[in-house]
Amino acid sequence: MSLRQLPNTITLLRIALTVPIVWALLVEEYGLVLWLLLLAGLSDALDGWLVRRYGWYTRLGGYLDPLADKILVVSTYFTVAWTGLLPWWLVALVVAREVIILSGALAFRAVTRSLEMQPLFISKVNTFMQIVLVLSVIVSAGVLSLPAWYLDGMLLLVLFTTVSSGLAYVVAWSRKAFNHGRATVDPPR
Repeated sequence: MSLRQLPNTITLLRIALTVPIVWALLVEEYGLVLWLLLLAGLSDALDGWLVRRYGWYTRLGGYLDPLADKILVVSTYFTVAWTGLLPWWLVALVVAREVIILSGALAFRAVTRSLEMQPLFISKVNTFMQIVLVLSVIVSAGVLSLPAWYLDGMLLLVLFTTVSSGLAYVVAWSRKAFNHGRATVDPPR
């Protein structure tokens, strides 16, 4: 393995961390969950830093990194809802957003034969807020009881950012498809 592949290896390890995180949630080992999520977050920061610092970008890594985030967030949300710490309607909304984004990307790829994944700013905000919410309910369940107004406020904030980022991707993919269609009909002179 070359050093250039190190960020991809770290990303694969982050995906593998999903299994012990889900297990620890199911057995209500919330302290362990928090440590594992911290490790996952640090691995995400490390692989991103390596790519930026050394230019170790790979096409595979461009797909793997956001996939790892989605696997971790969706798995954690499903498990937290299963244990009753989050409502199922929020999980359905989070999953629907991911399906919309993935469907848009796949449709664009099928039509244009190209795909460059660039996360939108609102998507980064949304991912951050989703993580803060899930960490908050885990902390509240097993470490330190947080006020209901805070948890309810976080839930509403995640509702807002999830819907906003989903709609932003619909607009972005539609714009890309329109511009691609225009470029193929009216080639530049």
